[in-house]
Amino acid sequence: MSPYGKVAVLYGGVSSEREISLKSGVAVHAALRARGVDAHGVDVGRDLPARLAEGYDRAFIALHGRLGEDGCVQGLLEVMGIPYTGSGVAASALAMDKVATKALFRASSISTPDYHVIDVEADLASAGTLGFPLILKPVSEGSSIGVSRVAHATALAEAFHKARAFGPVLAEACIVGPEYTCAILGHRALPVIRLETPHDFYDYEAKYLLNTTRYHCPAGLTAERELAMQGLALETFKVLGARGWGRVDIMADSAGRFYVLELNTVPGMTDHSLVPMAARAAGLSFEDLVLEILSQTLEDRP
Repeated sequence: MSPYGKVAVLYGGVSSEREISLKSGVAVHAALRARGVDAHGVDVGRDLPARLAEGYDRAFIALHGRLGEDGCVQGLLEVMGIPYTGSGVAASALAMDKVATKALFRASSISTPDYHVIDVEADLASAGTLGFPLILKPVSEGSSIGVSRVAHATALAEAFHKARAFGPVLAEACIVGPEYTCAILGHRALPVIRLETPHDFYDYEAKYLLNTTRYHCPAGLTAERELAMQGLALETFKVLGARGWGRVDIMADSAGRFYVLELNTVPGMTDHSLVPMAARAAGLSFEDLVLEILSQTLEDRP
């Protein structure tokens, strides 16, 4: 008899990342069913409390973005006493807020690119002090939605309005160099992946739509530097109070210094996704990975 009981796979939702979440949820649901788990897909809407009251024993969260990855659904599950995958309320909320995340990185001596918060278009002059190119992004969105790489001051206003459509805006110094990501599973870091795209940066199209993006795993780092990057990812995970699983995005500059960009507490689980790729490099199939994440809900948690 399965120890998991009846499992709700929460996916879809109402955020700007809904389409990616639908793909993640379908893949997770299929993997759990293949392993004999009594899993049911639940497309999350305003009726979620009533849906969850239908006798579910635990939840696998495959939601991305607001109202799913930011602590809201986690809080509901806490109130209802339903164990769930991934980070708790506080860590989820912190990781979703890029400004709060960066403030915590600074307080914990975790290197991160310099930044300014841009509330109105008149503040764009302060963004320019970061130098060019720079990155403009929404404070609380994922999947590179609303993000622009700005090469000249003349393009700042357009990039600001693109990001502002999704809420407050963060201007961030652009680290020129290779981009890496390191997945965390339980208490261990998986092999590092280096990302290579013909685009200016690893944007939405490069992540989900194009076949020209290349993923290098092994990442081409020396064993010492790979361990150092994995250690940085684990420290980032710890500082934000995350648990279960996640993915830390890291840049390296021309001098080889590492800069943490952000922590994703519910990374994508699609055919283009990075955590399943890192898991395969560590000898875990997609089904193995999904079951291990769900198994974490059987552990005692604070």
